[in-house]
Amino acid sequence: MQPIEILVVDDEAGVRAALRQGLEPEGWTVREAWDRKGLFTALETYEIDLVTLDIGLGQQDGLELARELRRRRNIPILMITGKAHPFDRVRGLECGADDYIVKPFHIREVVLRTRKTLERYRGASDLAAAVRFGHCEFDVKARLVRDSGGSPIDLTGTELQLLELFLRNPGRVLSRDEISQEVLGRKWAPLDRTVDGHVARLRAKIEPGGEAPLMIRSVRGVGYVFSGEVTPPAARS
Repeated sequence: MQPIEILVVDDEAGVRAALRQGLEPEGWTVREAWDRKGLFTALETYEIDLVTLDIGLGQQDGLELARELRRRRNIPILMITGKAHPFDRVRGLECGADDYIVKPFHIREVVLRTRKTLERYRGASDLAAAVRFGHCEFDVKARLVRDSGGSPIDLTGTELQLLELFLRNPGRVLSRDEISQEVLGRKWAPLDRTVDGHVARLRAKIEPGGEAPLMIRSVRGVGYVFSGEVTPPAARS
């Protein structure tokens, strides 16, 4: 198996060195970049599996780089930054980051979060015969979704496919193109709002009423991520 390659993007040499020293003992190959040019050159040169990215890269905006990276590649992004305000974390996640770590960091935390993020991107997991998410339960074999009271929720075939895609990839950012390919069987075009329409209708049926979306979260300029917890169904007495 080809070794995991991680691209560390930070304009501080000390931070890059610390990450290299912590990540390489895991058997991962670490590449380095300190600006936009180096980031995209590395992506073209190496088979990068994950990018760690600082929000502030000198005069460059790491958030915009994350958004641009997401548009080009469906690759895991781990924000590692000195900006600790909750608003900065939200902005980072909205721009396509899969996780967000604040400096000064503990290297074991970086390793664990890196491994967890990579696992989410290593292919969709197999769903059990039935799974629970939020206040709903999905009987995968019967292709039936029920609410907490046991009443069926009427989903179209496309909505069921979309829901299953999200449940197989919890916590992973899915681009509109990937969703379109998997669910609709065609490439996504920038003016095509079909994916957004299906997501909106699915949200309306499975999200708690009267609240902002809690399980299917928008990632601006990229796509969507299922942030709800997926668990085995509760035992019935």
